[in-house]
Amino acid sequence: MSDVDIFKVLADPTRRAVLERLASAEMTATELREGFAISQPAMSQHLAVLRGAGLISERREGRYVNYRVDAKGMAPLHEWLARYRAFWPGRIDGLKDLLKEMDQ
Repeated sequence: MSDVDIFKVLADPTRRAVLERLASAEMTATELREGFAISQPAMSQHLAVLRGAGLISERREGRYVNYRVDAKGMAPLHEWLARYRAFWPGRIDGLKDLLKEMDQ
């Protein structure tokens, strides 16, 4: 999946929130749904999209399915951000200089 497709997946605020919750711990769909005003089928659809994008993986334990962030799926995001890493220090230094000039 391309970085563009991953950004489309993450454009949904519910999916971003699910991903953030999974970053702290492995959870079932029922646990993930707590605090969201969405149905179980809607949560399942969000999880399927995140899984299809390679951002999360699942581990079956009996009749339960536990979801977790898949670090390998984050690689395209990391690569995209790395392209701009060199850009920001110079821009921030320029902003600092501008702010100093404005203060004087």
